[in-house]
Amino acid sequence: MKKKIIVVGGGAAGFFCAANLDDKKFEVKILEQNSDVLQKVKISGGGRCNVTHACFDPRDLVNFYPRGNKELLSVFSKFQPGDTMEWFANRNVPLKIENDNRIFPESNSSQSIINCLKKEIQEKNFEIVTKTSVREIQKTENQYLVKTNNGDFIADYIIYTTGSSPKSLKILKNLGHKTVPAVPSLFTFNIHDELLNELPGTSFEWAEVSIPKLKMEESGPLLITHWGLSGPAILKISAWKARELFDLNYQFEIKVNFIAETIEDAEIIFAEFKQHHPKKTIAQSKIFNVTQRFWNQLLAVSRINPEKQVAQISQKEMRSLLDQLCRKTFKVEGKSTFKDEFVTAGGVELKEINFKNMSSKILENFYIAGEVLNIDAVTGGFNFQACWSEAWLMAEDLNG
Repeated sequence: MKKKIIVVGGGAAGFFCAANLDDKKFEVKILEQNSDVLQKVKISGGGRCNVTHACFDPRDLVNFYPRGNKELLSVFSKFQPGDTMEWFANRNVPLKIENDNRIFPESNSSQSIINCLKKEIQEKNFEIVTKTSVREIQKTENQYLVKTNNGDFIADYIIYTTGSSPKSLKILKNLGHKTVPAVPSLFTFNIHDELLNELPGTSFEWAEVSIPKLKMEESGPLLITHWGLSGPAILKISAWKARELFDLNYQFEIKVNFIAETIEDAEIIFAEFKQHHPKKTIAQSKIFNVTQRFWNQLLAVSRINPEKQVAQISQKEMRSLLDQLCRKTFKVEGKSTFKDEFVTAGGVELKEINFKNMSSKILENFYIAGEVLNIDAVTGGFNFQACWSEAWLMAEDLNG
């Protein structure tokens, strides 16, 4: 007789685990509350699916995880991004590494990943049951009773990969697990400031962002949006300081250096330009690596006549310009979710999980993986990699 496995949650971790299970040993049902599975996979990377990241040393890889980095070291030493690439390549879905080390399917379509995972499930005759919301899981003598809006299911093993909704965490709490309340991670900062007005889409190759109150600094590409600031520099800070920013109710000050140069070095660059191009107007003199639109806005905010020659720019005007450029303070008033890729910090307490195989230390024959754990990463394919690696460990353990 085949053992019955219920996978609760039809996302990346649940599907990848099922795709690696032995169909000769198990009868598997994937329960998904939505009408479609793998929804985050579909929208990830703007519909291209940022499958993973080209970081192949587990010791380096764990540094991208604000929560769970210690625990994931052993997980990644068994299955890391190179293994993910090989797994998909073996199933005719080759992946490619882009210049920023993010990894996507060569097809540039998340549908390739979805089709591949669904095909594995179908070939094993495993069942996908959508529009099925789990309301409660009860432990019987040596099985589990899974109660849903679509009837009851019996399982010998549970694979719990729901994501971190309050409802899914409550089910685990009722079974005896401790949880850390989930708060948002990976979000953009809402800022109203005349320097950013009418400049959405303007990007900066490398900027420095700091939150003085939290003594936190990050650097990386920066993007002006309709609501304020985004881009890797902002998203990294939002991940590392997710809990602290939640406690501040997303009201705080940030300092931005748009060109990642000290004000002293910027003064030298300005002085050298002034020496070589004294007769140029300041509007024509895009002295630093910023867009023309941003430079024009900078001059306007600094109250500098754009027709003025560089030689006529006073010390006071130069200082005002460089202050805006190198150490501008913004007041953040709220946050916006990064695209639709909602990530949270919080979930199941990690000390209650055996990271050799992702099994619960509280419940027998019960495995937990994905975002329902108190593990999250910065943007760039890392959250998915944690799902693939954890799921692979569960399947290996079950297959025996």
